[in-house]
Amino acid sequence: MQSVMLDLPENLYIRLQQTAQATRQSFNDVLLHAVQVGSPPSWEDAPAMFQADLAALDRLPDDALWRVARNLQDDKNLAQRYQDLLDKNANGQLSTTEREELTRLRNEADRFMLCKAYAAALLRWRGHQIPPAEKL
Repeated sequence: MQSVMLDLPENLYIRLQQTAQATRQSFNDVLLHAVQVGSPPSWEDAPAMFQADLAALDRLPDDALWRVARNLQDDKNLAQRYQDLLDKNANGQLSTTEREELTRLRNEADRFMLCKAYAAALLRWRGHQIPPAEKL
């Protein structure tokens, strides 16, 4: 082993430190893993409105990340309402209130899917095998 002194950007240091705490590993082990396989997935490229939700996942232990990755959006009525609004939008028939509702539902759906995907990416980075989406 060789010792190396390294200056890290604060945001990367914090993310690696949070990962170390969440996985109950030493900071050194997490940093070595990051050097070997690359850094954890980044939430910084996501739209600003979703970054806090994704950043919070960095601090979760693996079992909690599995729950997020496996979470199903099972509200059939909500899915049907979203589809109805999409259809009305395609036909140019949305009221102002419906347009706001569609935007809200789209943001909720985007947040849900981004969190699922980010949780799966974190689990993969932490060394887990991720099954195909239909088997999660």
